[in-house]
Amino acid sequence: MVARLHSATFSGIEAVQVEVEVDVSHKGFASTTIVGLPDAAVKESIERVRSAMQNSGYGFPRYKTVINLAPADLKKEGPAFDLPIALGILFANGDVVADCADRNLVTGELALDGRVRSAKGVLSAALLAKQHGFRGIIVPEANAREAAVVDGLDVIPVTSLTQAAGFLSGQLPLEPTVIDLDDVFARSSQYDCDFSEVRGQEHVKRALTIAAAGAHNVLLIGPPGAGKTMLAKRIPTILPPLTLEESLETTRIHSVSGTLEPGVALLATRPVRSPHHSASTPALVGGGSIPQAGEVSLAHFGVLFLDEFPEFARGALEALRQPIEDGHVTIARAHATVSFPASFMLIAAMNPCPCGYYTDPRRPCKCTPLQIDRYLSRISGPLIDRIDIHLEVPAVPVAELRSKAEGTSSSAIREKVMAARDRQRSRFDGLPTMTNGRMSGKMLRKWCQLDDTSESVLRQAMTELGLSARAHDKVLRLSRTIADLADRDSLVSEDVLEAIHYRRLDRQL
Repeated sequence: MVARLHSATFSGIEAVQVEVEVDVSHKGFASTTIVGLPDAAVKESIERVRSAMQNSGYGFPRYKTVINLAPADLKKEGPAFDLPIALGILFANGDVVADCADRNLVTGELALDGRVRSAKGVLSAALLAKQHGFRGIIVPEANAREAAVVDGLDVIPVTSLTQAAGFLSGQLPLEPTVIDLDDVFARSSQYDCDFSEVRGQEHVKRALTIAAAGAHNVLLIGPPGAGKTMLAKRIPTILPPLTLEESLETTRIHSVSGTLEPGVALLATRPVRSPHHSASTPALVGGGSIPQAGEVSLAHFGVLFLDEFPEFARGALEALRQPIEDGHVTIARAHATVSFPASFMLIAAMNPCPCGYYTDPRRPCKCTPLQIDRYLSRISGPLIDRIDIHLEVPAVPVAELRSKAEGTSSSAIREKVMAARDRQRSRFDGLPTMTNGRMSGKMLRKWCQLDDTSESVLRQAMTELGLSARAHDKVLRLSRTIADLADRDSLVSEDVLEAIHYRRLDRQL
């Protein structure tokens, strides 16, 4: 007898429908075979399924059993096929009579005692189920809230194999999980840090306001303890709140990657990813024999903070070029090419020299000029060109550090940022570009026209600082954002001068 159920696998963050076919022949020697390009985790599912069935009171077939995962030319990975395989065996063996198996998609990992463990990518699977017209999706209880954000789909939470079998046979009615998205955003969209906690550094806050307003990348350079990490981790608090569409896409990435906490319905705050400088290239941009998302994708619509920037492997840093420019990363392998979204703000931090005190007036630097040059040369010119703002972060004076007056708050900065974003949204209405940091060359010529004074200032800076063509465009994009923050339609020389000020480290790096 042949039983059929529906499950899902993943290509990037997109779910792909998989038909799980189980044939128990009731003749021949006892053997169980899985076909359809399963990986090691799927092949091992037979032993998990066998124990789970036996410990749940069911018998495992003592005849030849063939399990096919279709389409057969698509690689299947992960333990989420455990539950549909176990249910398929029960139906094919005649132990349970299926009532609504064709109308539901099933996913979940089995424990040896029959419990259903959480699975990756449940949100993407739920979106797939709705797209293909399934009435519902059967998921582990820990993933129910995640799947329930998809409207118009019955999300059935199960805790055990027995419970799932009872529901599909029609003997155990289960209530679908329902959540209130407005309540989820209200409860989860709060940050636990604020810019008001940062003493001093008001000029740095000004530069970060510009960066947030136009989605520009930033390089912070300063001695140890100047507050670079503290500043970087508060940048999400001044960015506009996540929209539902952005939240869904970000949550899908974290769900497929297995980094979404159990019981979390949606990521309502912008992610901050801070990988260690020993991270490999695949860990940073994604990779693996079956491509997986890297840190650049996990930071989608958020902040990727790279502390100790020059200490990262040269190859890993150079691999950042494509996602910084394109907003996505493409990973090519022999059997597939997968694209992951990677639209993030890059915030990098570094010391000015190996000892860290080259720009600190209170401590002498012990590095030779050659050591400093070698240290700075670890970051290539093309990568520096792709970072819009190069910012010196000096040590905070004791008077400011001990001051009882609070600094500018995140809410005050966010108001300015959102006003500038509104101007950009109106300007780019109907176009895919939504921020100044993503303007194309054609857009620059249209919306960044300079008067004679500004033109003279820019030409002189290009000559004296030796700016590249890409740095020239970065200056124009920054100037446009500075004008938006000042609520101006046209650029003035002050805008261009401030933008050039943020590029003055080009000649050093």
